[in-house]
Amino acid sequence: MVKLALRSGLRWKVSLAIAAVGALVAVALSLVVHNAARVSMLNSSRDQMDDRVQIAQRYYESTGGKLMLRAKVDDPALPKPLRDAADVGLRATYLQDNGSGAPEVWASTPLRNGRILSIHTRFKDRYDILNDLDRALIIGSVSVVLGGCALGILVGGQLSRRLRKAATAARKLADGDDPDVRVRDAIGGRVRDETDDLARAVDGMAEALRDRLEAERRVTADIAHELRTPVTGLLTAAELLPPGRPTELVRDRAQAMRTLVEDVLEVARLDGFAERAEMQDIELGEFVQRRVRSAAPDAKVTVVRNAYASTDPRRLERILGNLLANAAKHGRGPVEVSVEGRVLRVRDHGPGFPEELLREGPSRFRTGSKDRAGKGHGLGLTIAAGQARVLGARLTFRNADPEAEGGGGAIAVLWLPESSPTSTGSFPIIQVPD
Repeated sequence: MVKLALRSGLRWKVSLAIAAVGALVAVALSLVVHNAARVSMLNSSRDQMDDRVQIAQRYYESTGGKLMLRAKVDDPALPKPLRDAADVGLRATYLQDNGSGAPEVWASTPLRNGRILSIHTRFKDRYDILNDLDRALIIGSVSVVLGGCALGILVGGQLSRRLRKAATAARKLADGDDPDVRVRDAIGGRVRDETDDLARAVDGMAEALRDRLEAERRVTADIAHELRTPVTGLLTAAELLPPGRPTELVRDRAQAMRTLVEDVLEVARLDGFAERAEMQDIELGEFVQRRVRSAAPDAKVTVVRNAYASTDPRRLERILGNLLANAAKHGRGPVEVSVEGRVLRVRDHGPGFPEELLREGPSRFRTGSKDRAGKGHGLGLTIAAGQARVLGARLTFRNADPEAEGGGGAIAVLWLPESSPTSTGSFPIIQVPD
């Protein structure tokens, strides 16, 4: 079963939070106002009915038994609480709510002759006023909620835009598209909030990391430069040794050291983002066949679909050679190279790439093999990835599916771009087909 991860933006989270708080406050205030108005209105109705029953009593006693309008004596519908109050000689009011329409307000008082004078009515006009008040409260509550949503969208949108700008700037900085970009300058604005603190922290971290990487690159380049002269002298001296097995071993190790020094220098140049590609239009199928024939004669080349590409032939040859060398050292035959448009694949049938390389990418002095066995220095794939970045290409690594792809092995895929790389050597986003 595929699980769908729901993702909501900060703007909607803030607006929903403000709307929820506004709704709770509006409902609470509406209930308080409604109850207070209803209690006040009922108390006022009770007081008014009490006044009316007193007037009716005085009129009844002064006229010798005549009743005012709506006044009754010994009304059979008189509520029991009023009868009980009259039995003890008390004047009382009573609220009778039958659940439909306005409540009925009663008032009663005992007479001198032992009978009970009562009067009752419905204050429908006041009840209509209460209904109007409820409608006004509902409209006001809805307005508060909608206003809260609008305010939340405005505030959350501004914060979300600043965070998106900060994330975009940070990605550019991480990808090397624009090493001089600063998050604080990217978000801009006159408002100063926690986003600025975050931007300054990211900029500070980027500065410190760049200084550290630059220092490491310079140290690596300086060491390689210092080693180049003695290694060259060592190779020259090895040529003067008499023929024999010891001489071959010395020459072989000296040549390996020279190759290592040259690779370290190349890595240092690539890390400095100063390399630029010299673009030419080439036919990929014919180019790959010639290079593979000279670098790995036993490898099988398949041109599924030929294509022309604008790239740097020297750097492309370097990438292809390093991938073939890695397959020969750490994999097993047969090595297969395929060309499908602007996509080049190099596959062996060995144990595959280690999990660390698939998870973190190539790293210097870490070979692309699960069993190093003292072979190589781990610079081949690092150089290939760096040269791909200069070309504006994308180099990916994965292991073959033994069931779906006819056996295991390591697969390196180079995606050449349709357009030339930017001036910074960055690569465009290339959609990888499933």
